Amino acid sequence: MLTKLFQRALFVAITCSAAATWAADKLPHVVILATGGTIAGTGATSTTTVGYTAAKVGVEKLIEAVPELKQVANVSGEQVFQIASENMTNENWLTLAKRVNALLKQSDVDGIVITHGTDTIEETAYFLNLTVKSKKPVVIVGSMRPSTAISADGPINLYNAVAVAGSPDSVNRGVLVAMNDEILGARDVTKTNTMLANTFRSPELGDLGYIVSGKPQYYRATTKKHTADTEFDVSRLEHLPAVDIAYGSANANTLAIDAFVAAGDVGIVYAGTGDGSLATPVRARLTELRQQGVFILRSSRVGNGPTLRNGENDDDKTDFVVSDTLNPQKARILLMLALTKTKDTKEIQRMFYTY
Repeated sequence: MLTKLFQRALFVAITCSAAATWAADKLPHVVILATGGTIAGTGATSTTTVGYTAAKVGVEKLIEAVPELKQVANVSGEQVFQIASENMTNENWLTLAKRVNALLKQSDVDGIVITHGTDTIEETAYFLNLTVKSKKPVVIVGSMRPSTAISADGPINLYNAVAVAGSPDSVNRGVLVAMNDEILGARDVTKTNTMLANTFRSPELGDLGYIVSGKPQYYRATTKKHTADTEFDVSRLEHLPAVDIAYGSANANTLAIDAFVAAGDVGIVYAGTGDGSLATPVRARLTELRQQGVFILRSSRVGNGPTLRNGENDDDKTDFVVSDTLNPQKARILLMLALTKTKDTKEIQRMFYTY
């Protein structure tokens, strides 16, 4: 009798194990690439939400802290960098893009999640939006509170990001940012508050959707080209052209512009007032620099609305490029990549209307 009970118990255990294995095999495989940031940060106390140390917790610990990830995906992790995101460099971006592209070529990888500091999430997201050569989901996630804080937002954000990256509904939507139960597109998202959990917004064009009970719900999609449909190839690039941002204000001068050019910049993004307006001395110097071969791009410090061609400047005459609705930090990224393809300003302007 005991033998039969033992045999039955063994049969049930084997059957349950096989069922669990089958269920796990049906889940998507999502790779988590960790780069540091607040989501991997620690504070002195559970109430420390300012003055903490970023980029302390490794990727395996991040995964272990959210056992619920196993419900939505088979996850594996890699530590690509361990930095605060204000230290993200062009070279870091190239390394990250190449690793993402290599992983997405694998048939057993269904999506990528990148953990990242919030200060430059929008820039990394847009760089990858232009350089990832796959339609598989790539989702960037961070947190506004360190992992040691009361009500740390990192765990739920990570869970949501993995759910989004593993969903077939997320295919061919470009690089996404998943924060605060919202899904935002890389081109339009920006950080809007220095401390609040709902800091990430697409203030002009809106979110793409929400994450509800671990499932993405999409309401719109971008019309701009991205990822597999872009013309940019970073596979052989080791460096990007030097481009910096000069900021417009009252009493504007050319000191920053001159310093950037003296340091070797081949392009300047000018974050002008209003619709990318240029003070008289700034206009004169930028026009002179363009004649000397430096590429000039007009953007706006306002944060919403397009910078219009031939609006606040005769861009056709001065041979400047305008950023359309890209903010200065994203305009810098596109200008750098554009300059790896062409030196024709008409072609560069086309790219700004395309991406």
